[in-house]
Amino acid sequence: MLFAGPDRDGVAEGRITSAYRRWAEPRVVAGRVYRTNAGRIEIDSVSQINPDLLADNDPDVIAADRGNAKDVRRRLRGNEDWPTFLIRFHLVEGPDPREELAASADLSPSDLEDLRARLAKLDELSRHGAWTTATLRQIQAKPHIRAGDLAAEVGRDTAGFKLDVRKLKNLGLTYSLEVGYELSPRGTAYLETL
Repeated sequence: MLFAGPDRDGVAEGRITSAYRRWAEPRVVAGRVYRTNAGRIEIDSVSQINPDLLADNDPDVIAADRGNAKDVRRRLRGNEDWPTFLIRFHLVEGPDPREELAASADLSPSDLEDLRARLAKLDELSRHGAWTTATLRQIQAKPHIRAGDLAAEVGRDTAGFKLDVRKLKNLGLTYSLEVGYELSPRGTAYLETL
């Protein structure tokens, strides 16, 4: 989920704890933690609602920092035939465990064994063959390069390439940048063992 302008600040400060989204289907799941542009949030609930039945004094309208129900409806984006969802969430305090993992260049023998097994599984399950080491080396050689350009170099579609890099990021091996990616200290340390 992305939050724009004042909403981003409100979520980051913990003032905004609900949001309304028009989606073809829910894009978040209750109980999961998501990284957003306003910090990490945990989803408390996701429910489909009828926006025409919202009242101005509804607590969720207030928690979304909307002036009234009409303001909620006015700001809904997406296909008008799609359902509207009310998402309740709270800000998750403290450091992101993935960031801490990525910052650690100390790889124990068991860390290496675990990483190798996870990467081998990703390669094994891939429809386009082994890709993990090649992608890490590509990012190491060309940091800050657009995902679309990196994907084109290896004959991949951008969306699939980005999804794969996200898998590497979840293992603490890469960082996403404003443009492109770079290896994390953990990713650099891993490649040095090969």
